[in-house]
Amino acid sequence: MQIRDLPYADPGVPDVRSGTRFLVWIGRQQLGGQVKSLLWGLLHHLGIAGLPFGVGLAVQAVVDRDGGRLALAGVLLVLLGAAVATGDVMLHRTAVTNWITAAARVQQLLARKTAELGSVLTRRVAAGEVVAVSTGDVEKIGWFVEALSRFAAGAVVLVAVCAGLVVYAPALGAVVAVGVPVLALSVLPLLPRATRRADVQREKAGRATELASDTVAGLRVLRGIGGEELFLGRYRAASQEVRRAAVHSARMWALIAAIQVVLPGVLLIVVVAYGARLALDGRISVGELVIVYGAVALTHHPLRNVEEIAMAFSFSRPSAKRAARVLALARTTTTVTTAGGGGRPGAGGDLYDPLTGLRAPAGLFTAVVCGDPDAAGRLADRLGGHPAEPEAGHASVLLGGVPLDELPLETARTAVLVQDKDPVLLSGTLRELLDVPSSGAVRAEDALAAARCEDVLDALAQASVDTGGDPMRTRITERGRSLSGGQRQRLALARSLVADPEVLVLDEPTSAVDAHTEARVAAGIAGLRAGATTVVLASSPLLLDRADRVVLVHEGAAVAVGTHRELLAREPRYRAVVTRETDEELAAVPAPGDPLEAEEALEGESA
Repeated sequence: MQIRDLPYADPGVPDVRSGTRFLVWIGRQQLGGQVKSLLWGLLHHLGIAGLPFGVGLAVQAVVDRDGGRLALAGVLLVLLGAAVATGDVMLHRTAVTNWITAAARVQQLLARKTAELGSVLTRRVAAGEVVAVSTGDVEKIGWFVEALSRFAAGAVVLVAVCAGLVVYAPALGAVVAVGVPVLALSVLPLLPRATRRADVQREKAGRATELASDTVAGLRVLRGIGGEELFLGRYRAASQEVRRAAVHSARMWALIAAIQVVLPGVLLIVVVAYGARLALDGRISVGELVIVYGAVALTHHPLRNVEEIAMAFSFSRPSAKRAARVLALARTTTTVTTAGGGGRPGAGGDLYDPLTGLRAPAGLFTAVVCGDPDAAGRLADRLGGHPAEPEAGHASVLLGGVPLDELPLETARTAVLVQDKDPVLLSGTLRELLDVPSSGAVRAEDALAAARCEDVLDALAQASVDTGGDPMRTRITERGRSLSGGQRQRLALARSLVADPEVLVLDEPTSAVDAHTEARVAAGIAGLRAGATTVVLASSPLLLDRADRVVLVHEGAAVAVGTHRELLAREPRYRAVVTRETDEELAAVPAPGDPLEAEEALEGESA
């Protein structure tokens, strides 16, 4: 895989049983690139390792006054220099390619998982951790993949140098063969402590990132209540904790780096002292001493690769563990088989939730009243096929008799679209905002009109600088922060209407607008979605009165079905939610004639 071939057509199915297994899986996917990098690394390191041999030959040729051998040594040094230069360039090229392609693979896996889970992702994993995984953790995983081939090449060269010196100069070679492995393994006892300190730093950095994200997202509200200084102080304290943890971690890594400098120096002193004595005794020649000295001096370079791989693994293993934890999340953990089910959902299929008993008949506008806003949000997620936490033993939501979690993700997303109560607007022009996968049956202009976005279009037209007053070409700031809450909500609604899914689920789509606008939006939704399945979770009478049928969900179960006016007349629990009546007011209302009528009607609807 080359950088020009990115992105991957299919990033694969990762092994997410543990962080180490995930790193091994990434390494296997990069096997071809690792082999290339290893071969170029061997050329580079062997060229460096051969330089002392060429220098030793040249020195000995001068001592022996042999011009032929001196010329041969010069040619050998030129060839070794070319090998070092070529190997270094190509090693860097292939190693960086491995880094970028591995990071791109992890990014694609995370993007695919994010698209699969949708808004549920941040309910299962903290927002700060998601940011850390998709930024810093991806880089650390790529770093390990890049360093792996350099380490392998350096390890092979160290073994080759030690073996060659033992054969070439046994007396000095034995010292080197014992000393080099000691140098390579000397930092291992310090790695666990260094890793723990690095983990503490990353944990504190993740919390600081999450605090910063929350503060920026809520800055408008914080300024309204005068709380920005309080949160700024909290972020300052969190950032100072990150700084102290980083310094604490850096001290340990500095100690490891110092050991990697000091111990090779000690070995070099030992080799020079012992070799000088051997040369004085006539047991080795001057050229042999130069060769051994140069070989030992240049082992410092491959030994640095040992230190680097230790650091890369220590940093990347926790990062891979976090990435594997995110990638291991699934839409649901239950597999459901429906009696007589099978096939795919077709047009006209009812949306049915076995957990609550809620049924939304195909082609109708169904409103759902739930007294608990949090429960309404969970129900909306469940209707979209991605509950925050799958309920053990409960069947998935069915569309046309087929469980949503048994459908391919693309099919499920096309069939059901859920807009939560706090939708996000991405930065870009209004035309780009409304350029979403859709059936093509609803024009952007019609969707904007149904969502009553006239004032939004006027505001965007006035804000345009170089677009000639065209609101469709005006850029919307990040998350639409330049717009009011009601304007953002209506633009998000227009985006959902443009998509024109088979089933549209809206959670409180008009909670941020005034009553007059709400009534017009309700009429727009009912008109544009006529003949299509629409489910709205709301408690506003203006929306409920537009619905073809209303379902009351009480304590996790659908307990009454009818029109808005029918439920107002016969269902006290419904009136309590919709009209905000107190317990005393409810007690003064005469009881309905037959309390079983609603249950019988509900059973008939669910049959």
